[in-house]
Amino acid sequence: MFGIPATETASDSLVTDNSPIEKRHFEELTDKYSGNDYIYERTVEQSGWWTRFKQWLSDLFQKLFNLSGDGQASSFTEVALKIFYVVVFLLVVYFIFRAIINKEGTWVFGKSSEKNIVPVTDIENNIHVADFKSLIEIAESEKNYRLAVRYYYLWLLRSLTNAQLIDYDVEKTDSDYLYELQSKDNRDQFSYTSYLYNYIWYGEFDVNTQQFDKAKHAFTTFINNVKA
Repeated sequence: MFGIPATETASDSLVTDNSPIEKRHFEELTDKYSGNDYIYERTVEQSGWWTRFKQWLSDLFQKLFNLSGDGQASSFTEVALKIFYVVVFLLVVYFIFRAIINKEGTWVFGKSSEKNIVPVTDIENNIHVADFKSLIEIAESEKNYRLAVRYYYLWLLRSLTNAQLIDYDVEKTDSDYLYELQSKDNRDQFSYTSYLYNYIWYGEFDVNTQQFDKAKHAFTTFINNVKA
């Protein structure tokens, strides 16, 4: 009647949704969102022991140094803890290094004794500082009689040098030392003890307790005579 097409009137009409409505229940909402993951604010008492410790430390620093505000105290605490970590790390490194040095026995000028245990491979160059008594005791306890005889021989050379009967040199041979000895008795004893040393050490023979005791007696007798 008014000149409006019928198709335009049909497109402007409302569409009714007749699908069933699902009713939602919220009875478990409180329980579902009340776990630890949904607690965004905690008191100091509810925090872990490390957080409580840092808070206690922060409060302590704030009182001791009159720090203004919790923020400054917290920053001061973090710096103090970092310094503490560094100090602990350096101490650990120091004690590890010290243990390695003591184990290797290369701390030649240590304070624990007047004469120190030096490595076997360098013993000939350090006979004047070596603690032969301790070295021999260790070798005997391990039943390493060959090594003990070697220590006795070097101990003898040091004793002869200290008595000014020979002039020790790592490059010298037994014949050189024998030539330097003036006394026939000293030459005879040195010939015998050097023979024992060469036979046992360089011959690489297994030495039993009885054989070692005989060699030990010969070396100790000669060393004591030289000292006397």
